[in-house]
Amino acid sequence: MDKFTTLEGVAAPLPMINIDTDMIIPKQFLKTIKRTGLGGNLFDEMRFDDNGEEIADFVLNKPQYRDAKILVTGENFGCGSSREHAPWAIKDFGISCIIAPSFADIFYNNCFKNGILPIKLPQADVDKLMDDAKRGANALITIDLESQEIKGPDGGTITFEIDPFRKHCLLEGLDDIGLTLQKESAIKSYESQLGQSRPWV
Repeated sequence: MDKFTTLEGVAAPLPMINIDTDMIIPKQFLKTIKRTGLGGNLFDEMRFDDNGEEIADFVLNKPQYRDAKILVTGENFGCGSSREHAPWAIKDFGISCIIAPSFADIFYNNCFKNGILPIKLPQADVDKLMDDAKRGANALITIDLESQEIKGPDGGTITFEIDPFRKHCLLEGLDDIGLTLQKESAIKSYESQLGQSRPWV
């Protein structure tokens, strides 16, 4: 998993509440177990019509937001079923940070495991960033994880809270496997001792 330190980019405004995981990545795209390739179907039913043509007024289809790295959205983002394909699709599209007043718990946890920074902020701060995002490609937002700060295009700063352990994992690029591999030498030592003391296991 890539390290997350500082992210600067365009933020796409999606002022909707209760966006569930089926809206993020519809069920027909859950056949893969790969983390790549799902970005093309992110928000599929909102991005494309029945003929597969782009819906021009959907935010991620607008030219200024096609390369968005940040998503600013409404409360209870990621609710619904616990599909990990949802953060996979978001990450594969190129979005590495989601800012919202609240998240569904399982989705929130899955974000950290896939290198995405989900930031919870009071509604007033989200509204300010939403206004910034609506200004398009010229309004870059910077996320500094180390200092836990969001800098808007006009120089304003918003601070955010994050669990220290999750912050450490993002800064170091550690998912669950990476965390386990940090103990690789201890695991090998234990397995070697176990093989000698209990060879029948």
